[in-house]
Amino acid sequence: MNALIELKNITKTFDDQQILKGINLKIYENEFLTLLGPSGCGKTTTLRIIAGFDESDGGELLFDGIEISKQPPYKREVNTVFQKYALFPHLNVFDNIAFGLNIKKTEKSVVKQEVEKMLKLVGLSGFEKRDVTSLSGGQQQRVAIARALINKPKVLLLDEPLGALDAKLRKEMQFELKKIQKEVGITFIYVTHDQEEALSMSDTVVVMNDGYIQQIGTPTDVYNEPENRFVAQFIGESNIIEGTMIRDCLVAFDDFEFECVDKGFKENEEIEVVLRPEDIDIVAADKAKLTGTVTSIVFKGVHYEIMVQSKYRQYMIHTTDYHEVGLEVGLAFGPEDIHVMWKMV
Repeated sequence: MNALIELKNITKTFDDQQILKGINLKIYENEFLTLLGPSGCGKTTTLRIIAGFDESDGGELLFDGIEISKQPPYKREVNTVFQKYALFPHLNVFDNIAFGLNIKKTEKSVVKQEVEKMLKLVGLSGFEKRDVTSLSGGQQQRVAIARALINKPKVLLLDEPLGALDAKLRKEMQFELKKIQKEVGITFIYVTHDQEEALSMSDTVVVMNDGYIQQIGTPTDVYNEPENRFVAQFIGESNIIEGTMIRDCLVAFDDFEFECVDKGFKENEEIEVVLRPEDIDIVAADKAKLTGTVTSIVFKGVHYEIMVQSKYRQYMIHTTDYHEVGLEVGLAFGPEDIHVMWKMV
């Protein structure tokens, strides 16, 4: 399958600081792709280069196989939704959404028909005469999305569009955005630093840090099979342990050998192991190789977060079972719960 957008060795420097250090990425039709990473990692700069608001210092940007690095934003088949919405306060909902079509001098009957379609799509039918300043944050965001989609771009770019919303409304809009993307059938490129947002909405997650892409994969891939320590720590909670890959499917850490499912490492290679807190079971001390003492327990709503101090380290466990502080326990996990990573130099 050919990529709709392809970035080839894209670099960018601001004020002698290199923000992008050779970005290579393929983005496909009808894909919901999220650029995920901490502040300053280069994700918004990548989005702005695709939009045409910034120009890269080097590399190629292809759209449908055509180089567009020098093409101005208005000639690109993309539209952008910003965190601050950028709505026109002097225009009502209808006129905000219709703005792009009116600039093109589209017939009024067509404009009315298209605006009504967009209002229905974003769940704002009947709001056309409302003043945008009277709308809630979530409703204003829907207007911004409708205004961006009415011009029928091939790609919608979304730069942390839910950042200004409260937690409950963010979750509602995550569901709505995914639903809208499926209905319109175009590519969404989404920027966020919120791991849960990226995992719940995306077809593909691109994890970035310090101007580099750290990992590309499905939400399941990047969570269950992180490629390095940064990805493992940034996405979800992790117990990260230094160990040795004895041979394929056998790893050693904390004085014990454990069966695993990972292959392709050198024999006796130094590696790092990820154990997710929800993959560790607390059992009787005589039922597990690893043992330790419960040092703290915090109720998190859907589970307890329990810290267990073993001989070598402290383990975090997420469980629905309560275990008292001071209790001697065993830590149990299966081969499929052990995720082996190459050790970062």
